[in-house]
Amino acid sequence: MFMISMDREIKISSIPENLRQVEKLIDEISIKYSLESDMYGKVLIACIEAVNNSIVHGNKSDPEKFVAIGVDNKNNKLKIIVQDEGAGFDYDHIPDPTAPENIENIDGRGVFLMNHLSDEVNFLDNGAGVELIFNIS
Repeated sequence: MFMISMDREIKISSIPENLRQVEKLIDEISIKYSLESDMYGKVLIACIEAVNNSIVHGNKSDPEKFVAIGVDNKNNKLKIIVQDEGAGFDYDHIPDPTAPENIENIDGRGVFLMNHLSDEVNFLDNGAGVELIFNIS
């Protein structure tokens, strides 16, 4: 699924139970790159949100569709790419989940968290992929 070679890649079927594999991946890279606990928390939550969005919204929880997660570290920038098999979404028009009219609405919270926990977020393939970048040192 990836166009570039990543340091570590996994591919999971689109079922929520597979989020455990993503947690294990983040644990492994946390050890490999000696992430401090606050950075580990940011990476874990942002990545889980991205993968969960890919499973639920991108692949519509279809176990026949896959989500690929790739991790790379260059120049103290930890890059995580999450790619699903969906059509993407309009990431420029996500309702602000902190606005009073949206407080009860659960949509948009994952992207909100990704944006606030990551140093940089880039959407790829019309929103079917997301690149999370964390400055680590």
